[in-house]
Amino acid sequence: MQIESIEIKNYRLFRDTKLTDIPRLCVLVGANGTGKSTLFDVFSFLKDALGMNVGKAISKRGGYRELASRGFAHEPIELTLQFRLEITGKERLVTYALKIALGKDGKPVVEREVLRYKRGAYGAPFRFLDFSQGKGYAITNEEEFSKQDEELTREDAELDAPDILAIKGLGQFEKFKAASAFRQMIENWHISDFHVSEARPSQEEGFAEHLSTRGDNLPLVANFLFEHHRDRFDKVLASMQRRVPGVSVVEPKQTEDGRLVLRFQDGSFKDPFIARYVSDGTIKMFAYLVLLNDPKPYPLLAVEEPENQLYPELLPELAEEFRDYARRGGQVFISSHSPDFLNALDLSEIYCLRKQNGFSHISKASDSENLLALFEAGDLPGYLWKQGLFEGLN
Repeated sequence: MQIESIEIKNYRLFRDTKLTDIPRLCVLVGANGTGKSTLFDVFSFLKDALGMNVGKAISKRGGYRELASRGFAHEPIELTLQFRLEITGKERLVTYALKIALGKDGKPVVEREVLRYKRGAYGAPFRFLDFSQGKGYAITNEEEFSKQDEELTREDAELDAPDILAIKGLGQFEKFKAASAFRQMIENWHISDFHVSEARPSQEEGFAEHLSTRGDNLPLVANFLFEHHRDRFDKVLASMQRRVPGVSVVEPKQTEDGRLVLRFQDGSFKDPFIARYVSDGTIKMFAYLVLLNDPKPYPLLAVEEPENQLYPELLPELAEEFRDYARRGGQVFISSHSPDFLNALDLSEIYCLRKQNGFSHISKASDSENLLALFEAGDLPGYLWKQGLFEGLN
């Protein structure tokens, strides 16, 4: 899966914004308050709307008037994603369009929800799912590409409520191929909200395969990799030894009372010490490496300001770890203020957010002829950003 474009209308700071030609590693830069966190919240909103419903996802964010762009609470919120997705063994460019509005009773409803893609090399995209306020249809035999459009089987359906996403209800059935694939994709998005303080404590014995968004199960996931995917754990260890000076061994150990703790060996000390005595930067780097070496990469990984609490010298190495993760199949979105992190990137991987007339706009750095000429002449993106040359991009 790879998201190629995102169009956002009337969602907080994004009155009418579009990201196009999105690479597998996408890094967002911009001053505070320009909308980096808002873009990440779009991902979280879609995941919440799928897991709960649209009404609860909006309520979680303070209500419709808080979520809609300031002064435009009477207009619908629109989100459109174009992404590459494998359906019945063939990659398709799929478009998912969602329009949310206030119903007559003042409660949010799904005004329109459409999932479409081209069935062949020619012609307009075909709508395989089309719903409005809880009622609509989906195609049940979309994989039969030899059939004409009019020969496809259309199944009408009505959802339990007008604020439920059709991809949530119908996506549970394998016969709705595109809806099912898209639902599973969103369910497996990982929007990180990592907190070092929560990754430190030892935990009661348990089981966890994947790092939580807050990182509070880090010892359990490290233990899972250690026991069931030793090659991945050894890769994490090798990266720690290479990227964090002084750390020679990291291992999960079970205490006599059944708790799991992480033990670190520093080359300067004979005995290992547990995680609570390790620097925040060491714990955070270890957590990122555990996340990035998950045996099943998330289709989308979003991380805000990974440079916090890390030594500047580690940031180019971390950027390469994220890029390697993206190469293995997980698309990565990152926000950053760090010139050291940006210096490890290609200009085509950077998008700049700026505010104009109270709303945010997004530009691709490589679309600027001036920045591109400076980059090709040998200037690094981080230094260009630090000099303020990203500002004013159109």
